[in-house]
Amino acid sequence: MKRICTSFPALSALLLALLVFQGCNPMNALCGSSRPAPILNSLADTTITFAQVQQGFLLTLNGREFVGSSVVIIDGTTVNAQVLSSTQVSVTITATMISAPESASISVKTPSGNSGYVGCTSGGTSQALVLTIT
Repeated sequence: MKRICTSFPALSALLLALLVFQGCNPMNALCGSSRPAPILNSLADTTITFAQVQQGFLLTLNGREFVGSSVVIIDGTTVNAQVLSSTQVSVTITATMISAPESASISVKTPSGNSGYVGCTSGGTSQALVLTIT
């Protein structure tokens, strides 16, 4: 009588890979719904005036791994953003967000895409960049 393991070497290899290679990677089939962590590289403008803020300034953020559920965080406050592509997000900066000339911390957050923990990482928050308002 043959052992089942030797009858299905590809299946055995897949099971071994799933046990050994944990985390979100091509070898973990349970990670299909995970979302990438966003990477923020630059702001289209790094300095704007408070007068621009009062008028509602459209700020473009450049990076990668942006998805439809990504949001912008301005000084700890989550703001809905428009995801233009996987490399650009825009948000309108208003006086309700910034009430005086200052420096604001800007980052992008993508919420988790998994409903439970299956050994995958999903979503995350980018590094913060500084927007100066004069």
